[in-house]
Amino acid sequence: MSDSDRPVVLRNGLVLTMDDSHTVLEGADVLVVGDRIAEVGHHLTAPDDALEIDATGGIIMPGMVDTHRHMWQTAMRGYGADWTLTQYFVWYYLESGKLFRPEDVHAGNLLGAIEAIDSGVTTTVDWSHGLQTVDHADAAVDALEAVPGRFVLGYGNIQQGPWEWSTSDAFRDFYRRRIDGGKLAGFQLAFDVPGDPAFPEKAAFEVARDLGVKVTTHAGVWGATNDDGIRLMYENGFMTPGTVYVHAATLSSDSYHRIAATGGSVSVSTESEQSAGQGYPPTWTLRKHDIPVSLSMDTSVWWSGDLFSAMRTTLSADRSREHLEAHGAKETVTHHHLRAEQVVDWATRGGAKALGMDSEIGALTPGRKADVVLIKNDDSPAMFPVLHPYGHVVYQAQRGDVHTVLIGGKVVKQDGKLVGGDLAGARAKVGTTVDYLRETMGEDLWKRGMNPEIPESRILHNPYQYTK
Repeated sequence: MSDSDRPVVLRNGLVLTMDDSHTVLEGADVLVVGDRIAEVGHHLTAPDDALEIDATGGIIMPGMVDTHRHMWQTAMRGYGADWTLTQYFVWYYLESGKLFRPEDVHAGNLLGAIEAIDSGVTTTVDWSHGLQTVDHADAAVDALEAVPGRFVLGYGNIQQGPWEWSTSDAFRDFYRRRIDGGKLAGFQLAFDVPGDPAFPEKAAFEVARDLGVKVTTHAGVWGATNDDGIRLMYENGFMTPGTVYVHAATLSSDSYHRIAATGGSVSVSTESEQSAGQGYPPTWTLRKHDIPVSLSMDTSVWWSGDLFSAMRTTLSADRSREHLEAHGAKETVTHHHLRAEQVVDWATRGGAKALGMDSEIGALTPGRKADVVLIKNDDSPAMFPVLHPYGHVVYQAQRGDVHTVLIGGKVVKQDGKLVGGDLAGARAKVGTTVDYLRETMGEDLWKRGMNPEIPESRILHNPYQYTK
């Protein structure tokens, strides 16, 4: 029997079960048999052939869930660090994004999928809006199936209207060949609703309904999608349970009420919303409207693929807004409403609920699929002492502290090293993509795309500074 087929027991860790009561167990074990969690508790009896992992000094938690990541863009990691959302749209939607071949989508997905596993993200929604052809879509799925993670494909194509690509024979054939009965963990239609009164997106919603799949959509994005899109979805009966609204940062209270009333949830990408300009990260108002939240990283062309960073920035942004609102009313916040515990829930259980997978993943309880992460780093001074477990996950831990990852009971990372996934091969493929894009664009356009013009700065007149 190979190691990948053996039972696994993680011993003597601090276990964040993320069950309905958020039970925390100190010095506890997690036993995995097959692809499921068999037991969680103290001094568990494991089969003789079990792989034993010492979790002493570490935190055992469910695998994290990212509900919105443009994985095809991983090949351009960090290229757009100084972009605004406008510059992102121009580069990907209008100009250079059209250059991506199927093999380039494959390369980005491959590296992005391996990166997710390495950082403790066991389930990722590939919000794949670069699928210009079904050949691109096949390449995207090939990459996801080559990595031992749990992936949901959000099928999109920013070069066509969703009413065009979703109703095509080619798309139907792709769905039949690769999705219906395929290996992926799930499937969504990924498209936006800008608010055209004619509501041409209706045809795509009807396709989703006919296939029995959910829709994920960028909503409430400043200058792109707004309350009109939400209203059109609602009036036409397409705001349904399971719909995921990404960002949702600039909507009216009426739109938030509609999302809450129809059973939708919001995928918050705080690093993105803070930097690109979709709107202020909305958790502070989503909480008031009782809208379920999940977390996501958006795209590595700007930011990290690190859900630890997502938790940290989300909690900080929410608290910053709470203080700002209070100061504007001449008041003082003496007790935070949003706690680290809730943000860890959003990164795990919240993502599972958003994807309709709550009975399978997102918590460490017997019977659920064994997607397990051990955070442990004996060489890091920041990993001791662990006093506030949720606070430690959010504010102290980072991707380099991910010691062990199990997905469906299989060890895919152990002792800080990847077990599954061909990282060297993925790096080589991405290198080929970068060379191709750089050569095709030309050096001048390549550099200008990475270094947008800096607007003129104006310094306020200082009446206390005297000059002759």
